Amino acid sequence: MISFNGVTFGYAGANAPVFRDVSFEIAEGELCVVIGRTGVGKSTLLGAVNGLVPHFTGGVLSGAVTVNGRSTRDAMPRDLADVVGYVGQDPLAGFVTDTVEEELAYVMEQLGVAPATMRKRVEETLDLLGIAELRSRALRTLSGGEQQRVAIGAVLTAQPRVLLLDEPTSALDPTAAEDVLAAVSRLVHDLGITVVAAEHRLERVVHYADRVIAMTGDGGVTVGAPRDVFAWSPLAPPVVALAQMCKWDPLPLSVRDARRFAEPLREELARRPEPARGRSVVSGEPLLRAKGVLVEYPGVVAVRGVDVALEPGEVVALMGRNGSGKSSLLWALHDLDTAAASLVPQSPGDLLYLTSVSDECAQSDQDAHADGGTTAALVRRLVGTVDPDAHPRDLSEGQRLGLVLAIQLVTGPRIVLLDEPTRGLDPVAKERFAEVVRELAAEGRAVMVATHDVEFVAEVADRVVVMAEGEIVADGPAAEVVCSSAAFAPQVAKILYPAEWLTVGEVAAALGVLA
Repeated sequence: MISFNGVTFGYAGANAPVFRDVSFEIAEGELCVVIGRTGVGKSTLLGAVNGLVPHFTGGVLSGAVTVNGRSTRDAMPRDLADVVGYVGQDPLAGFVTDTVEEELAYVMEQLGVAPATMRKRVEETLDLLGIAELRSRALRTLSGGEQQRVAIGAVLTAQPRVLLLDEPTSALDPTAAEDVLAAVSRLVHDLGITVVAAEHRLERVVHYADRVIAMTGDGGVTVGAPRDVFAWSPLAPPVVALAQMCKWDPLPLSVRDARRFAEPLREELARRPEPARGRSVVSGEPLLRAKGVLVEYPGVVAVRGVDVALEPGEVVALMGRNGSGKSSLLWALHDLDTAAASLVPQSPGDLLYLTSVSDECAQSDQDAHADGGTTAALVRRLVGTVDPDAHPRDLSEGQRLGLVLAIQLVTGPRIVLLDEPTRGLDPVAKERFAEVVRELAAEGRAVMVATHDVEFVAEVADRVVVMAEGEIVADGPAAEVVCSSAAFAPQVAKILYPAEWLTVGEVAAALGVLA
């Protein structure tokens, strides 16, 4: 279905190609997951499949890419629209209509699908993705996760033979992500659709994958079975990291498979003390206290009389399904004390306004009265090397997020509010960011993180607050809250249940081994 034959691609002015002399084939009905570090070129690889690369992006592509027998050299992206569906990292940027129902119908209108068929497909897609109640909603009023589901649905209504997904679950809560991936898996197995998905949240997708496409960052691309690739890849979900530490063979890729190996480990850990957890600073008045927070939009109450207190040295994870009011609460808390609180929104690019990364970093240092190079050093720590001359809008989602995080953090705010801060971050970059968050807490700052990333919560959170319908439905120590929930429990907790171990690092420390 998809063939790369000796493909090399590089952007104009770049020092090295994104990928070099790449050859592989993806058969009809395969689900392939593309992995690699932030900014390594995963989105570029997807773009080469539907012709956006190089017809839209520019650059030089050699070799041959064919999709269902059509060469992307000869066919423009519009000529492949009936065969290839593409959902990018920023769903809102791809919308062309005003409401959910109109967006689902748009591509079919362009392809000349009969009205009766259009109506049927719209209804099927609404049910498939669980968004029927959103049909009349304006797209800009949806949460980030709701927008992502609509974007996937808009592509599915055209019934493409190839589906390209760039970070398809990054803005979805765990239950919604599972629903979407299950729906995608049904398309693969029931209809034979070929799916290629670039994803950082590997714990969500690897057990669905037939093959993994690993981009190494030096222009190389390796394609293989998931067990073969994760046997050597530094990027791996917690279930694989735990299995490698315990030398389980064959390598399990799911919680179910891992639990079959885990009984001896559970027995050993039962004899070890559970890890001590708690915030870095254990005294002092709350840095922020809010009572009866109410956020109301026309026709919608987003936050209903919520009480919140943020203590110094505390990392609080704000969780809940898409549309539960997390982002609205963060904005309300920020507005209560704009002098002390710094907010990184879900769309971090909204805070970037200069024409190069170096200009943004220099302006950040100047505004924060910091030494020159302070912001750039923090960017490198978060996401690795970024071209200083690149326009911020040309960065990957993860790189752009790292830049904005650095700009906000260098000001040294007492209260740090983060809305989905791990979107687009690979596991290595996410661990670096976790270190930064822990350091902020150790300095006595309060950090609140709205996130669907349960593995990140397991690494950094002292307390977890769960929202539903604009109200707080759970509030307590991280281990207590997440381990009591099938949706919010990290992989290690599921494998070692009923004991409350959250991360591979905790297990390694208890056993006295290196993770």
